[in-house]
Amino acid sequence: MDRLVIIPTYNEKENIENIINVVFNLPIEFHVLVIDDGSPDGTAEIVKRMQGQHAKRLFLVERSGKLGLGTAYICGFRWAIEHNYDYIFEMDADFSHNPQDLLKLYSACANEGADVAIGSRYITGVNVVNWPMGRVLMSYYASAYVRTVLGISIRDTTAGFVCYRRQVLETMELDKIHFKGYAFQIEMKFTALKCGFVVKEVPIIFINRVLGTSKMSGGIFSEALLGVIRLKISSWFRKYPQKK
Repeated sequence: MDRLVIIPTYNEKENIENIINVVFNLPIEFHVLVIDDGSPDGTAEIVKRMQGQHAKRLFLVERSGKLGLGTAYICGFRWAIEHNYDYIFEMDADFSHNPQDLLKLYSACANEGADVAIGSRYITGVNVVNWPMGRVLMSYYASAYVRTVLGISIRDTTAGFVCYRRQVLETMELDKIHFKGYAFQIEMKFTALKCGFVVKEVPIIFINRVLGTSKMSGGIFSEALLGVIRLKISSWFRKYPQKK
């Protein structure tokens, strides 16, 4: 088996069972790894119950307390590498990312030459549903700001719906990825480019969550704005390992 979807969770009891079932019903097989940060609402218990039916496809890592989106994904990436998955996906639990689009991201990496495939909200305009206009503008112009500061062409720099070929994660020195919030997504894409990997954006439609509570905050957003300046400056003094 070569495809693993990593889903970080904190209080996602309304969504987690449904999202896993949809992924498991896709026409090609995906495995799922849930990284749960001590959800008090019982998210992990739902996953454990489902493991009774899906023991060979569904996996769970429980962590104590909210340790940050970035550290959850790094934990998942290390787990995926250790278990020899070739295509490793990031996806939210709340259906803002359509699980059907996993097929498009997989194809971009497996068949179309990409090393990293991004489910992009902005590659064909603004494809966001049910977000307040202020948040749409904030996200869109934040990506434009990131492109300008870092000198990259990616339209959706903070996207959290991504497929990585294993070689990317093995090459990019995960212990040097420092950001924990949405700046983590920027740092991962920038580092992949600096390591010489091919990054492709695949158009998706992003739909704001219907159930559960958003984890977005002003602090997370300000980390991204200030973080890109630090990221750019540190890149002047760092030698990045290169794609073989």
